[in-house]
Amino acid sequence: MAQARLKVQPIAEDFSLKSRIYASLKEAIVSADIYNDETDLRLDERKLSEQFGISRTPLREALARLEQEGLVKIIPRRGVFIARRTKAEILEMITVWAALESMAARLATLHASDEEISALRLMVDAFDNRRLNAHIDEYSEANIKFHQAILKLGKSALIEEIASGLFMHVRAIRSRTISESDRVNKSIVDHMHIIEALEARDTELAERLVREHTLSLAEHVKQNVTNLD
Repeated sequence: MAQARLKVQPIAEDFSLKSRIYASLKEAIVSADIYNDETDLRLDERKLSEQFGISRTPLREALARLEQEGLVKIIPRRGVFIARRTKAEILEMITVWAALESMAARLATLHASDEEISALRLMVDAFDNRRLNAHIDEYSEANIKFHQAILKLGKSALIEEIASGLFMHVRAIRSRTISESDRVNKSIVDHMHIIEALEARDTELAERLVREHTLSLAEHVKQNVTNLD
């Protein structure tokens, strides 16, 4: 089983040490492939302190803060583990994300500029069918950025704030499933239709397409993901 080695950088000890450790560790955890069966979710405090170049005391304070946010679990005498959600919890998160992102798409047709919407097309045009199959990991990251961009286009700070609490798990499950059942090619087609609806300022269609696109992920998880049961 692969050890969960997070990509973190050494941090110089200064007045903002605690907040910088917390931010760096949170970013690394959010980016981890936590729903991959091969990933060991245990975090090694000693190795992390060596990677950061710090003592364990500020590291433990950051981990305690992350535990309060539900990102890690600290189990006495066993260690620290990145928190995964059950299948039922993931399905509920995806459903809520679908509601948030579809409303953001609706708002985008009303408030986003033509230039902002055109930037979405650049994300999709960077990939053709050949590149999709050859660069699945690269597309997976672009896919995540596409959905984050739609949230931003809605220009609702509250929608973005609520979605940020779901991001870690929705991102991870998207990455985990993007290569399955031809989802990558379906994703590109869906994204193009969403962009066309946004460009046409078709409020109802844009909202519906984004909602259906995300709910298709929920259906795929429901039918095919078994390692969370």
